[in-house]
This record gives sequence, C-alpha cells and structure tokens, in this order.
Amino acid sequence: ASCVQYRLVVRDVSTLQILQLYTCLDQIQYIEWSSDSLFILCAMYKRGIVQVWSLEQPDWHCKIDEGSAGLVASCWSPDGRHILNTTEFHLRITVWSLCTKSVSYIKYPKACQQGIAFTKDGRYMAVAERRDCKDFISIFVCSDWQLLRHFDAETQDLFGIEWAPNGCVLAVWDTCLEYKILLYSLDGRLLSTYRAYEWSLGIKSIAWSPSSQFLAIGSYDEKVRILNHVTWKKITEFEHPATIANTKTIVYKEVEKSPSVETERLSFPPTRALASSLFSTQSKYDISQVPVSLQYIKPVADRANPKMGIGMLAFSPDNCFLATKNDNIPNAVWIWDVQKLKLFVVLEQLCAIQSFQWDPRQPRLAVCTGNSKVYLWSPAGCVSVQVPMEGDFQIVSLSWHSSGDSMVLLSKDNFCVCYLEREEV
Repeated sequence: ASCVQYRLVVRDVSTLQILQLYTCLDQIQYIEWSSDSLFILCAMYKRGIVQVWSLEQPDWHCKIDEGSAGLVASCWSPDGRHILNTTEFHLRITVWSLCTKSVSYIKYPKACQQGIAFTKDGRYMAVAERRDCKDFISIFVCSDWQLLRHFDAETQDLFGIEWAPNGCVLAVWDTCLEYKILLYSLDGRLLSTYRAYEWSLGIKSIAWSPSSQFLAIGSYDEKVRILNHVTWKKITEFEHPATIANTKTIVYKEVEKSPSVETERLSFPPTRALASSLFSTQSKYDISQVPVSLQYIKPVADRANPKMGIGMLAFSPDNCFLATKNDNIPNAVWIWDVQKLKLFVVLEQLCAIQSFQWDPRQPRLAVCTGNSKVYLWSPAGCVSVQVPMEGDFQIVSLSWHSSGDSMVLLSKDNFCVCYLEREEV
C-alpha cells in the first residue's frame, strides 16, 4: 500500500498491478496494515480523523473522528480489530473496537519516544504513563483491555519501553541524561537495574536478540553493551574505534569505478539507457588491508541531539550477527559475530548510512546511503547494486518483504520494489 496525498493505492506485490484505490477525506499522514492484512488504517492527524478500509469488502469503510481532542498517533492492536488513538497533549489513548463499536480510554499516556509496546504473541500491552510528575507502567490484557498490573517505574524521565520477544521481560530505559535501564517481569517485579556510568549522556538505542537471550544497549559513549538474560549483567562491550587494527576483521571498502562503455555501442544521439549508464558511476567493494582508518566526525558539543554514539543496532533473525552504526563514524556499518562476541566485518561506504535492515529469513543485511544504490551483505560477501531508475532516485529507507524475496526502496517522492532471486538449494 502507498499513499499519494489523499489517495490510498493498494498493489499486488508480484505484479505491482493496482488492486484497490481509496479516496480519503484529507492528506494521509500515516498508513498501517492490520496484522491479518484485511484492513488498512489511514491517519489524518491535522483533521483528527482515522479512516479504515477493508480489502475483502471495498464498499465497507469506517471513520473515527477524535473531534476537539485531536490526534497525534494511531496504531493497530495485534488482533487487527482495535485501533489505538493518542489524543493531542497525550491526554489519553482511545481504544476503538471495529467489531462491537465500543470505546475504552487509557488516561495519562506519557509523551516519549516509545510509550506503547505489545508482546510478540499479542496477548499483553504495556503503556508508559506520567502522573503527578512520576513515571508509571500499566500492563493490559489485549483480549478485553483489562488492567493486569500497574506499578511505578524507577525512572527520572522515562524514554521508552520494549518487550523481549518471548514476552517475559519488559525493558524500560531513562532519558539520555541518566544512564539507567530497568527490567521488569510481567507481574511488575523489578528483576534488575543496569547503569554503565553516571554524569554523561546515556542510552541512545536498544535491541533485543530474537531469542531474548541478549539485550544490546547502544550508548552515547560509542559503545554497545550486551546484557545476558540469566543475571542481567554485562557480558561484553563492543567499542567502535576510528582505526581497525585486528587482522581477523574483514573491512569492505566501497570504491567508485567509471562505467566501461563499448565504443561499438556508441550512437549519437545516445539511447536513454546508454546515456544513463554513461553518466551513472558504478561502485564495487574492495577488501582493505588492516589497519584501516575510518572517517571520524567530531560532534558539535554546543548543539542539541549531537551526532554521536550508537544510533542504530539490529540483530539478524538467526541470532548470529548484530549490525551497528556509530554516528561519529557515519559511513560505516559494523557487523559483530554474536556467538564469538567479536567484530566480524566492517562495511565502509562512500556516503553516510541512512538505513539498514536484516532479511527476515536469513542473515542478509540491506543498506542504503542516500544514493541510487542498494548494498547487500551476507557471510558469503557483499555487493553493490545500481537501481535501474531514470532521474535522481535517492534511497533514504528500505523495508524487506516478510518472505525475504523482495524489498521496497523509498526516496522522498518515489518508491520502487526490488525482487531478489532465491537460490535453488
């Protein structure tokens, strides 16, 4: 699904044929599929309206109007039959049922980066709350929206919450001014508290491993700390230095090469395909000799949100690798071997990393850097692929299909679908 101003376009993944075209009341600012892909939600925050469309019954539609309360966020519940709307100023969360048309309210949700979290099995929801200048966590049962537990969080200014994939532990972390991560059980017991240091900028990003055995914490001090699920103590920390000296680390460096054009093929005026290949620079990877010095940027100290520390981290679906990005070294992706707890590979790009994401089915990482190329890494090696688009197509983000056979590449104004041939085993 994609939106063009007030129109919602639903296409077939394999052929890109338009299956449905829906017209909304205003410009769409957010879309989200229900978990079973039968409904799609379109949020128009400026108007305080959410419209829901059915794929099975194109004539059926639903409109939710929050009225004077306004709207700042909207999402599906895991069952795909309830919609959670957060009103302006975070006064409340309204839970709308598509089946019974009933409405429930959750008061005092906290305005933070990640204030709602569902367990992977969809049974429970945790909500961060702020009342009387204190942080609280409420855990609800998603089947009937009954309150299961309500407890105060030992945080100064809670910044985010996230469930472990097995749904047994809730990670709660504090604002970047206070290095503190708290781990709570489903019944609200505090299992452990971890703080690496004090009096400096703290946690920037976190990621659970798919097995729930490891919690990776990215910090402003350019390190990733790994906690284990037995004692919740640190088992190791990964540093991101500007010079890589270990001879066992493979460093792939992206290098540009001018396209070779056969003189027999030259024709004047050149065909459009030939012209685009003449002027587009191709790139490939070379293996650099260690030691390697990476491009390091010193952050501006007197600005808010300094570009420093671990801004992105993600585990591979098989639990074997962890990919990280240190914002001080914006052109590099670091890939760590989780079994050996060692640095495995560094990809050094020509441009700053915009986004990366693991293939959901195998250890294969897709990276984009704001140009018209997509980069793929797997343990077998890495490759740079030029997207065959006319004009200037700058990829700023990407998203894999759940099958791992295709991915969507997004620029500011366009998108394209990239299909990968699956190897015959």
